[in-house]
Amino acid sequence: MIIISDAVQTALIDGQPVVALESTIFSNLGLPSPANEEALERCIGAIEDGGGIAAITAVIDGVPRVGLDPSEHDRILGPAAKAAERELPVAVAAGWPVGATTVSASLFLAAKAGVRVFATGGIGGVHRGDAHDVSADLGALAEHPVVTVCAGAKNFLDLARTVEHLETLGVPVLGLQTDEFPAFYARTSGVRIPQRIESPSEVAAIADAQHQLGRVGGVLVTVPIPEADAIAADVIDTAIDTALAEADAAGLVGAEVTPAVLAAIGAATQGATVPANLALAENNARVAVAIAAAMAS
Repeated sequence: MIIISDAVQTALIDGQPVVALESTIFSNLGLPSPANEEALERCIGAIEDGGGIAAITAVIDGVPRVGLDPSEHDRILGPAAKAAERELPVAVAAGWPVGATTVSASLFLAAKAGVRVFATGGIGGVHRGDAHDVSADLGALAEHPVVTVCAGAKNFLDLARTVEHLETLGVPVLGLQTDEFPAFYARTSGVRIPQRIESPSEVAAIADAQHQLGRVGGVLVTVPIPEADAIAADVIDTAIDTALAEADAAGLVGAEVTPAVLAAIGAATQGATVPANLALAENNARVAVAIAAAMAS
């Protein structure tokens, strides 16, 4: 039922590095046009520059896909319905034209296809004020044997509780050349990370040891946004506090909160969030292919 592209299948057979990518960031649900297309080109370019193959995940015409032909990229750059792991059966049964995969869906599809490394912007987490409002991303990280590379999580989430929840789930959380859990647009959060590592080869060794030990689940690698592209944490925090108060006053809950907060942050930073998002997504793809290459060797 899952279709793996010829390019991805060949790369997996030949031992070439393969990096899975979600499609939400590239759709109308992620970055605005034309930044979404730029993000796609930069992420694919970073992976190919590292000698790898990009395996974009999506649901196209009701079929889960791992790897898209360039001629199909226009499908994911336009309107789409968000498909987390739990929506995949619905997307298939209902024949969704385009299902933009989230982190959880991408991890499921990558694992089924045998792709061992996945790059995204940031993961979901535990929401502030409600420890029971937890993203499905965290459970997927614990369940699927894939190395996920991200810039931490957006700091309108409760980052301390997010790290604690990952600990409860038994997910190894690594900081690449950082001692703190990155806060997406900001390089630091004040939340200590369980294990600092210095290189992609260390990640490969840890992932291999996890497999050899027979542990089920993935490994999370957090990478700070490049310093030149980061936004000052205090600017972000002020915007978030204001946006969360406005969202609460408007009665927004759950998934409704995220777009409202992101829009407020974008306005407060005069649009600096879009170039920051592009930079961190590309950087994560670059790190991911280096890890995939180390694992392949």
